[in-house]
Amino acid sequence: MSKIKHINQPIAPIHPKTLVSHETGRTDNYYWMNNRENPEVIQYLEEENKYTDSQLKETEDLQASLFEEMKGRIKEEDSSVPYFKNGYLYYSRFENGKEYPIYCRKEGHLEAEELTLLNVNELAEGNEYTNVNALAISENNKLLAYSLDTVGRRIYNIYFKMLDSDRILEDQLIAVTGSIVWAADNQTVFYSQQDPETLRPNKIFRHVVGTAQETDELVYEEKDETFTVGLKKSKSREFLFIVSQSTISSEYRFLPVDKPNESWKILQERQANLEYEVDHYGNYFIILTNADQAKNFKLVKTPIDQTEKENWEDIIPVRENVFLEEFEVFKHHLVIANRFNGLQRLEIRSWDGEKKHTIKMEDPAYTVWIGTNPEFYTEVLRYGYNSLTTPASVFDYHMETREKTLMKRQEVVGGHIPEDYQSERVWASSKDGTDIPISLVYKKELFAKEGQNPVLLYGYGSYGLSSDPYFSSSRLSLLDRGFVFAIAHIRGGQEMGRHWYEEGKMLKKKNTFEDFIACGDFLIREKYAHPNKLFAMGGSAGGLLVGAVINQRPDLFYGVVAAVPFVDVVTTMLDESIPLTTGEFNEWGNPKEKRYFDYMLSYSPYDNVKEQDYPHLLVTSGLHDSQVQYWEPTKWVAKLRALRTNNNLLLLHTNMEAGHGGASGRFNSLKELAMEYAFILSLVGGLNRNVHKRL
Repeated sequence: MSKIKHINQPIAPIHPKTLVSHETGRTDNYYWMNNRENPEVIQYLEEENKYTDSQLKETEDLQASLFEEMKGRIKEEDSSVPYFKNGYLYYSRFENGKEYPIYCRKEGHLEAEELTLLNVNELAEGNEYTNVNALAISENNKLLAYSLDTVGRRIYNIYFKMLDSDRILEDQLIAVTGSIVWAADNQTVFYSQQDPETLRPNKIFRHVVGTAQETDELVYEEKDETFTVGLKKSKSREFLFIVSQSTISSEYRFLPVDKPNESWKILQERQANLEYEVDHYGNYFIILTNADQAKNFKLVKTPIDQTEKENWEDIIPVRENVFLEEFEVFKHHLVIANRFNGLQRLEIRSWDGEKKHTIKMEDPAYTVWIGTNPEFYTEVLRYGYNSLTTPASVFDYHMETREKTLMKRQEVVGGHIPEDYQSERVWASSKDGTDIPISLVYKKELFAKEGQNPVLLYGYGSYGLSSDPYFSSSRLSLLDRGFVFAIAHIRGGQEMGRHWYEEGKMLKKKNTFEDFIACGDFLIREKYAHPNKLFAMGGSAGGLLVGAVINQRPDLFYGVVAAVPFVDVVTTMLDESIPLTTGEFNEWGNPKEKRYFDYMLSYSPYDNVKEQDYPHLLVTSGLHDSQVQYWEPTKWVAKLRALRTNNNLLLLHTNMEAGHGGASGRFNSLKELAMEYAFILSLVGGLNRNVHKRL
């Protein structure tokens, strides 16, 4: 794509600042960007946006076409599958042309009159950004509490609504996390609040409806800065839990839901490297834990009045090759979500362990998950399923008869024939000999394994979050133009078990980068990809991934999209006033310790930018991002401009109204995706190509 010259690329002013740690000095020429109130910063961001617009001007028609394609595949008037809870059927629906959901319920059966709980479109009027984080309904079904963020920084206000009259109460809980649970008296709620500077959720308050927030009682404060705190309610609706959690440790407190004024009790005191999750069944708490060196986790139970670890009794012992991820309790059945050989499974068990089976899946690579199952006395499990070729599907599964009923499959407007596409699961060998799975998909008629295909390789690889194969109707805009889409299941996630995560964090983080490089090399070597048509994409910690990789192997990818990338690792992790820092010492390490400082410094994308050629690069950011502060990608682009030795595209697009998740609404977010796809397609001559043409 030829570049337009009438707008010069922005050159950021240099104001050197020396940062010293462990007797090591670093000069940061762009540290001054760490101030969103500075008019010079805002002016620079606006100049970058104008420059990006000018450089992508030739793609405007393509962006518009992609947006209309992607929007056109979405069924505008749609609704979710209703689920039954406490006497009501709950669901959400969308109306034609509307960006946001409408939350509804019907009493008893689907033929009953619809009651609108919350119309988010009405809340969004006049706002550039709108997000409703949670809806919580009182036990008597009369009061709704909901949380609303209109900035994008994940700081919410909680409001209360009388459902019989649609009246909004005067109660407002200001500047909170949005997490809220009701006690059984229908008057008391518990909610969490974050530190105003670091945004770490650290306090739990009790609020009585009809009273001022200033009078709310602080019932718990988490003072360990490596922990966050949240709330949940047991499926039985008999217990409330305060959950304190760090990367490697957990601690639960519990309270009977009908005794909101009593003291909370600790279930099991926190211990280093002891993680656990809790639900309630009869006279027991059911616990998923890694206790007793159960690296792949096990399931235990303990009496409600004897909750300490020495009383925990195995229900499902740890298994060497099976990683337990999640569980769901029913009156007669226990459902376990686990992983075997990197693939997810749903295992159904009777409580006595005599009967067990695994639900059969069809595709070679897929994603399956336990759905919304609030009812305890049922034989039916609801679960979700999709794959790289199969749209998102909701099934009801009878756990005794094993009858499976498809309740809903995501409709792709205009039609989608899964058989026209092929998914594969292949393996690349990393630098240390570890085999890394890759899931990929392509359109059969446009694919030939001859080393000529354009390929987009996606990666994340952090926090133990697995990048499972999933269907995207938007992705069809790439596949139908001849692209292969691939997901690298690199270490740092948990696709292959807990060890997969531990081998890609802290002082082993570089395995994540080596794995991704190995996957890129594999795709070229095995002739899935043309060397000059291989692209990479990663966001947030995945932005760190691609940032580190292009410093190490700038020749591997022709173009890269880095979305809200976490790239200034050392400076951020040294600043405990920045959101998320203290809670992530067990993910990246604490750079106040020299060994972690040295290791981070050796891979930090920002610190390792050097004089060399770099691939074409599109970087996106959000001014109000609470997870990755806007100045990280901004500084990174400025430094790349100053040091790189070639003239490939280097573009920064900052959403001046949004945060970490980008634009809100189901259609607005597609505009940024259309820009990213247009950037990639333009680099392989896709400007004048029609759908169903091989690039």
